Amino acid sequence: MATNGSTDWRIKGEGVTSCNCAWGCPCQFNALPTQGFCEAVATWQIREGHFGDTSLDGVRYAWLLHWPGAIHEGDGHRQVIIDESASDEQRGALEALMTGEHGGAVFEIFASVCPHQRETITAPIEMASDREQRVASFKIGDIAQTRIESIKNPVDESEHRARIDLPQGFEYSIAEMGNTVEATSNAEEPLDLKLENTYAQLNEVDWAPE
Repeated sequence: MATNGSTDWRIKGEGVTSCNCAWGCPCQFNALPTQGFCEAVATWQIREGHFGDTSLDGVRYAWLLHWPGAIHEGDGHRQVIIDESASDEQRGALEALMTGEHGGAVFEIFASVCPHQRETITAPIEMASDREQRVASFKIGDIAQTRIESIKNPVDESEHRARIDLPQGFEYSIAEMGNTVEATSNAEEPLDLKLENTYAQLNEVDWAPE
């Protein structure tokens, strides 16, 4: 089945992202990144989905990302990693989505601002996420890993809950805010990163071509 000349698809699931910005991430408010540049690692677990006749149920994939300035200024680098358990058909479907040619704002936008696209690789991806508790972790083979916890009150160490609500957001509508306790990547520059006590978001995903 096709939509506007492209393959019909839909993805529902969970997303977890860690970046180098301060909690809240100015990018979510159309402001410049905390450190003047952006680097991030993000992982998704597809709960249910399809690309044409190919089921994407249960597939995991990740991105390593780097921009020398603000994301909207482009010139970004991206490494796509697909879980090694995905079939050839599922990997092909995800790679097709990443081009942005089949619609979906999140895929169109990231493809447009990441001209430096590395060849897709496969690796075992382990992911655990509890949005309600603002706790998550993932491990991408021997390439990258992250640990996220809830934000703590600096006075009494109690858990602090904050959310970002974007009614017209292309990544999410509501995201829980967390603290990236640590995140590392040993990928080749500029996709190597080491984060500590930085921004994290945990969000539900429901994407489809517009």
